[in-house]
Amino acid sequence: MAERKLKIGITGYPVYGGSGVVATELGLELARRGHEIHFITYAQPFRLSRFVENVYYHEVEVPIYPLFEYPPYSLALAVEMQNVTERWGLDLLHVHYAVPHATSAWLAKELLQDRAPKVVTTLHGTDITLVGRDPSYHAITRFSISRSDGLTAVSSYLKGETVERFNVPPERIEVIPNFVDLNHYRRGIEPCHRHQFAEPTEKVVMHISNFRSVKRVTDVVRIFARIARERPARLVFIGDGPERSTTQQVAEEEGIDHRVMYMGKQESVAEILACADVFLLPSASEAFGLVALEAMSCGVPVVASDVGGIPEVVAEPAGILRPVGDVDGMAAAALDLLDESRWDEASAAAREQAATFAADIVVPRYEAYYERILG
Repeated sequence: MAERKLKIGITGYPVYGGSGVVATELGLELARRGHEIHFITYAQPFRLSRFVENVYYHEVEVPIYPLFEYPPYSLALAVEMQNVTERWGLDLLHVHYAVPHATSAWLAKELLQDRAPKVVTTLHGTDITLVGRDPSYHAITRFSISRSDGLTAVSSYLKGETVERFNVPPERIEVIPNFVDLNHYRRGIEPCHRHQFAEPTEKVVMHISNFRSVKRVTDVVRIFARIARERPARLVFIGDGPERSTTQQVAEEEGIDHRVMYMGKQESVAEILACADVFLLPSASEAFGLVALEAMSCGVPVVASDVGGIPEVVAEPAGILRPVGDVDGMAAAALDLLDESRWDEASAAAREQAATFAADIVVPRYEAYYERILG
């Protein structure tokens, strides 16, 4: 437990996605530990669905004027950060994603002058590897990073990418991984919904994402098609996005569309994950792979791409990694994990590996880092 209770403003994308989940869950965990948390976003975080002590939500309202073809959200956010800091006396602004959140935090500091709180920026992945690479955003991303009082990255891989792409001194970035609530993500959750997905003799293969091309969701279908040829199984998709229709087309081509179920976006996935036998994550890039960690916490072995920060999360016997695009190799790995002679060991190992990322272990590292930044 931290020695003093802090007043912390947290800004992230309040939508379905890893960075938004982490920002919200971190705020909730900090609130449970006695800190006063103020979420400052354009919409209520989707995992903030109930009243929680020490938690406040401040909506960023963006005025619509005919002059503005594109409403200036980053400016409205900066002003709300200023207002909340002045009204509530915030000690710290913790922003998730460099652009525009770190940029807005810097503007808020300029507005507040000597009353300004410290700013900690957590880098999650695409803000560095995708948005930051765009020439239109590279300079402002680097500026926003450099003006942050503290920097954290969710994996050593992402720290390395930031150092290389933005010439940031390595010692400026603290690696603090994502975390999982072991009590919420666990096997044996009742009531069990497994009968909704598969027959007792069938295995449940699962994938969760935003269906963007980087997730290689068509590979998920092709991997599953090879699994289904060898043993009875069902594929459960959770989430939605631009590649969904393409996966349906590939499933029809592979002749397994009747074995694929689309659950759409789900506010809570723990009870569904707990029904899975193996989780597929064949992404082209992942800074961390939070959903793989959540699956492992539910005792679900993972087959994933050997890329980015995934190897820092998934290791044998809890899962198997294969090169990006190795559909045959991933299918063989999944069949190996699904074998009754190996599954129990892999499931137990997955849960044990996930426990090293428990909230009770990781969140105190953020508290200690806040104390260092506040000096």
